[in-house]
Order: sequence, then structure tokens, then C-alpha cells
Amino acid sequence: MKVGSLFSGGKDSVYAVNWALEQGHFVEVLICIVSENKESFMFHTPNINLTSFQAEAAKLPVMYTKTLGEKEKELLDLKQALLEAKTDFGLQAITTGALASSYQKKRIEKICDELNLECFSPLWKKDQTEYVRELIEKKFEVLITAVAAQGLDESWLGRKLGEKVLQELVELNKKFDLNVAGEGGEYESFVLNAPFFKKKLKIVNAKKHWKGNTGFLEIKKIELIEE
Repeated sequence: MKVGSLFSGGKDSVYAVNWALEQGHFVEVLICIVSENKESFMFHTPNINLTSFQAEAAKLPVMYTKTLGEKEKELLDLKQALLEAKTDFGLQAITTGALASSYQKKRIEKICDELNLECFSPLWKKDQTEYVRELIEKKFEVLITAVAAQGLDESWLGRKLGEKVLQELVELNKKFDLNVAGEGGEYESFVLNAPFFKKKLKIVNAKKHWKGNTGFLEIKKIELIEE
């Protein structure tokens, strides 16, 4: 099938693209929704401006749609973006990185139904620890770019998912009920390499920002390098 992928550059949407390719689908375009509202109920957009580097690394087209991010109204912008993608690329289906948010999944599925598009959410209700371990085993290079949870301090910014980090997340889950995959907003991520990338991304310059109990990694400069 010809597939378009809702894409934020984080591990979940990148995983969904990889899943589609593994299933034999043709990923025609990455669809990025750029929200002006950082507290959007639908769209996670930290480092959304850097997805162009990921698209280039994967040799895939990317399209951007802006939204004010107003609750429910942002769905009209999403529908328009999917309609344009379907028209321009002949799409038959959409992938999402939905893990456990029924709010997001139901609304995306409703729009897909209205546009006669199938909706694939390969991560839905997947075991969180198994999922992170699969990312590690498949050589995804996942950078932690923001944290907002008890047990995650400034030192976590810029760390990469690996077996040691996974074990620490599992322990924090036992202690604080932290979601191992960050589904509750405990942490955000940005993917530097994935199985379908033709090149990998390298952070050249970044700055940590920390306030109170939360913080984020501002990626100031990034470049593509050969594998």
C-alpha cells in the first residue's frame, strides 16, 4: 500500500515508518504538523524543524502543515494535511506512533475514515519495556531531548536509549510509576539513526535548558554523515 506517515521525529513516529517498510508498504511521504501550541493535545513538536534532516537521511519527501494548536480546531488542519497528502501522493493509508493515547488515536482514525484511508498504529498497547528493547536491538539511535518527571534530572538530557538506560527507566517505573516509553510526557526523543536511514545524524552543537524539575535539549546545529 502507499502510505503516508504522521511524523514528529521522535522514536514512536520513526518506529511506525520502519514498521510500514518492514511490512512491505511504500512510504510515500512524511507528514509533519507544526503546532504553535506547545501544549497541544494532538501534536508533539519539539525539534519539529529538524525533521527535514531525518527526511533527507531517509531519502523520503516531507510536507509541513502549520496549526495554531487549538483543541479540536487543530483537527481541521490535520484533516486538510491528510487530504492534500492523499491527493498529491495517492495515499491509501496513514501510520501513527500512537502508544496509549485514545484521545489522539480515535481522532486520527475518525479523520482517516472520512478520507477513506486506513490507519495503522503498530505501537498501540505494545508492552513499553519490550518496545524500548526492540528499538535498542534494531539499532535505532534515540536521543532524549526533554524530561519532565520525578527521577529524571538534567543529566538525562542528551542521553541515548541503550540497555543501561532501559534498566534505569524500568527501576524508575517501579519507584515512581514512570512510563518506560515516555508515553505520559516523562521524556521526549529525537531519532539520529534508524534502520531505513541512508545517512545518520550527528549533533554538532546543543544547549541544555533547565528550570525547576523540567528541561529540554536545544539542538542548535546538526549534520548528516555517511554510515
